[in-house]
Amino acid sequence: MNVPGSIGAVGRSDETEYQRAAEVRPVPDHVSRHALHGLEEIEQSKPSAVLDMLRVLFRWRWLILAVVVVAMTAGFVMTLLATPMYRASASIEIGTPQAEIVPGKGESDVQIAIRDPAYLNTQIGLLRSKALAERVAKQMNLANDPTLVQQVGSLAQREKIASLVVFGRFSVASQLGSRIVDIDFVDTNPARAARIANAFADNFIASNLERKYNTTAYARQFLQARLASTKKALETSEAALVHYAQQQGIVVMDSPAATGSGAQGSAPSGTTLDNSSLMSLNASLADAENERIVAEQRYRQAAGPNSEEALKDASVQNLRAERGRLQADYNQKLITYRPEFPAMVQQRAQIAALDDQITRALANIRDSLRANYEAAAGREQSLRARVGQLRGDVLDVRSRTIQYTILQREVDTNRALYDALLQRYKEVGVASGVGANMISVVDRAETPGAPFSPRFLSNMIIALFAGLAVGIMLAYLLEYIDNTIKLPEDIMQKLRVPLLGVVPTVVKGEEVIDQLGDPNSTTSEAYFSITTGVQFSTSGGSPRSLLVTSTRASEGKSTSCYAIAQNFARLNRSVLLIDADMRKPTFVFEGMEGEESAGLSALLVGDGTLMTHVRSTANPSLYVMPSGRVPPNPAELLASDKMQEILEEATERFDMVVIDAPPVLGLADAPLLASMCQATAVVIQAGAVRRPVAESALHRLRSTGGHIIGAILTKFDRKTSGYGYGYGYGYGYGYGYYGYGYGDQQFKYGSSDAKSKKRTERKITFSSSE
Repeated sequence: MNVPGSIGAVGRSDETEYQRAAEVRPVPDHVSRHALHGLEEIEQSKPSAVLDMLRVLFRWRWLILAVVVVAMTAGFVMTLLATPMYRASASIEIGTPQAEIVPGKGESDVQIAIRDPAYLNTQIGLLRSKALAERVAKQMNLANDPTLVQQVGSLAQREKIASLVVFGRFSVASQLGSRIVDIDFVDTNPARAARIANAFADNFIASNLERKYNTTAYARQFLQARLASTKKALETSEAALVHYAQQQGIVVMDSPAATGSGAQGSAPSGTTLDNSSLMSLNASLADAENERIVAEQRYRQAAGPNSEEALKDASVQNLRAERGRLQADYNQKLITYRPEFPAMVQQRAQIAALDDQITRALANIRDSLRANYEAAAGREQSLRARVGQLRGDVLDVRSRTIQYTILQREVDTNRALYDALLQRYKEVGVASGVGANMISVVDRAETPGAPFSPRFLSNMIIALFAGLAVGIMLAYLLEYIDNTIKLPEDIMQKLRVPLLGVVPTVVKGEEVIDQLGDPNSTTSEAYFSITTGVQFSTSGGSPRSLLVTSTRASEGKSTSCYAIAQNFARLNRSVLLIDADMRKPTFVFEGMEGEESAGLSALLVGDGTLMTHVRSTANPSLYVMPSGRVPPNPAELLASDKMQEILEEATERFDMVVIDAPPVLGLADAPLLASMCQATAVVIQAGAVRRPVAESALHRLRSTGGHIIGAILTKFDRKTSGYGYGYGYGYGYGYGYYGYGYGDQQFKYGSSDAKSKKRTERKITFSSSE
C-alpha cells in the first residue's frame, strides 16, 4: 500500500496526465452538453411520438398478436357455424309528384311537376314503415309458415311475430343521383326471399294509391261540412253589423283604407276630421321632438372649448390660428429676450386679447345654440298640448265605434274563412281527379343462386382489424396502468432529474463483472458514458465526493459505484471507494474476513487514522475502504461527527471519493451520507421501481440537503422495452483514454450471510497490491 502522505502527490501528478489525455482525446460534444444541461438535453433527445408509439407496440407485440389470433379464430369459427343467407333485390321508381291546374274557360288542363325535395325521402320512409311490413306478412300468410314463425299462440300473435321478422330482414336504399329505390330482403330460403321482395314493391304501390284516394275523400267530406257552417256564420255576422250601424247612425264612406280597417280593430276610416288631424299632429310632434333633441345635444356639446360647433366656426379657427402663430413667435423670442422686455410684454398682451376674443366667440356660439334649443322645446310643448286636446275628441268617436269594429272584424274573419275553404274544396276536387300513379316497378326480384352471407374473406379481415384494435387498446391500457420507471425518458418526465446514463442488461449466460472486464462491451461503454456525465455534473467539474445509492436493494448500486470509481481511476486520478453499506457489505479483500479492526465501522468507533483502513488495489489509482465488521447501529455511526471528519480528510488526500451507500427507503443511512457529500447519484432498475417509490426516495435525499446530480437507469432491456429499433444514451462511444486494463483484481460471487442461504448476492473481492 502507498504511504499515506504520498497519495495526494500521486493524485496531483495524475491530474496533469488526465488533462493531457483529455486534450488529445476530447469528449464528444453532444455527451458534454448532455452532462452540462441535464434536463434540457434529455428534452431535446427524447424520441418522437411516432417512435414512442412504435415502442409501446413493440413491447406488447406478443399480447397484440395473441389478441389477433383469438379474434381471427373466433371469426373463422363463427363463419363456419353461420347459417347461409340469401338476398333478393327488387327496384322501383318514385316519380316526381304532379298537380293539375284548372285554367279558365276555353283553355285545356295543364299538368306541372311539384319540386319537393322531401318527397323522395318521405316515400322511402313510408316504404320502411312497420305498417307495410304487417301488410306484406298478412297478404302472404307468413304467420302460418312454420319455417319462419313457430306455430305457437294465436293467429294475431303469429302475425305480429311474422311482421317483426319481415321488418328486421328488410332494407331500403336509394341509388345515388336518381329516383330509383332498391328493395332488399334477406332469408334462408332463396325463393321466399324473392317473393317477399316483390310483395313489398306491389303492396307499396297499392298502399300509396289507397292512401291518396282515402286522403282526398276524407278532405272533401270535411270541407263540405265546414263550408256549410261557415256560410251560415258569415250571413249572421253581416246581418248583425248592418243592424248595429243603423241603430248608431254610423255611415262608413268608401276609401282605399276602408277594406282593412275593420280587420285591424280601428275606427272606420273617413268618419271624422279629427283622425287625420291627430295623425298629422303626431307626425309634427315627433319631428319637433327630434329637433329639440338635436338642438339640446348641440347645446350640451358646445360647453367645451373644443366642441364640434367651435371647430366648425371659421372666426374661432382664425383667432386660434393667429394666437398659435403669436404664441410660437413669443416662444421663439424667449430664447433671445427676457419676459420683461417691452416687445415681449406687448406680444403677451396681444395673445391675451386674442384669448378674450376666442372666449367671446365661443360664448356667442353657445348663446345661439341655447336659443335654438329653447325655441325647439317651446314648439314641442305647443304641439304636445294640441295633440292632447285632439286625443280626447278621437277617443269619444272610438268609444261609439268599438262595437261596430268588433262586428266588422267578425264579418271579415268569416268571409276570409269561407273563401279559403271554398278555394281548398276546389283544389281537392281537382286533385281527386288525377289518377296517375307516380310509383312503378323497374326490376322484379329473382331467386338468388348463391348465398351472400357469410363471407369468409370479409369476416377474416374484420376479425383481423378488430383484433388489432383490441390488442392495441389493451397494450396502451397496460402501458398506462404500469407506472414503473422503465424508460430513459421516464427519468426526466416523471422524476424530473437528469439522466446520467443507461446500463443495458447483460446477455444471458454472462455476468456484469465479466462485461466490466471487457472495455468493448456495451456495459463498459455505458459506464464510460456515465463517468463522462459525472465529470461535467457540477460547475467545478467532477464532484470531490460522490454518493451512489438506490431506492431499494438489488438494483445494481454497488456495481455502478465500482464501475464509476474504476473508470475515474483509469484516468490516473486517485479515487477512494468507500463501502458505507455496513448492513450488507459488498467490497471485501482476500483474507480480510477475520480482520475485525479494519474498515469504515472500525474507523468510526476507533481512534485510528484514515490511511490505516484504506486498502490499495492492483490499479495504483484506486483505493478501497471496506465496510468492516457489521455494527449493530450503522445509522448512528454515520450520523456522528467522525464520519464528516473522515470525508473531509478523504477529499483532501484523494482526487475523488466514491461512496457506496445502502438503499434509501426504509433506512436512514443514505440521506445522512447525502447531506455530507458534494453530489449524489441515484441508481434505478428499469421496470422494477414504481414512480411513487422513486419520488419518495428522491424526496428523502433532498430533504436532508443532498444534491442529486442525476439518475442511472440499470438493467435496461432495449428489446423488451420497445427500443429494439435503436436507442442510445452514450454507450457505444469509444473513448481512447479509457483503454486501460483491469490488472489483477478478482471478482467473486458468494453468499453474503450464512443464515440467508436462499438469497445469493454479489461480492466484489479485491486482491491487495501489497
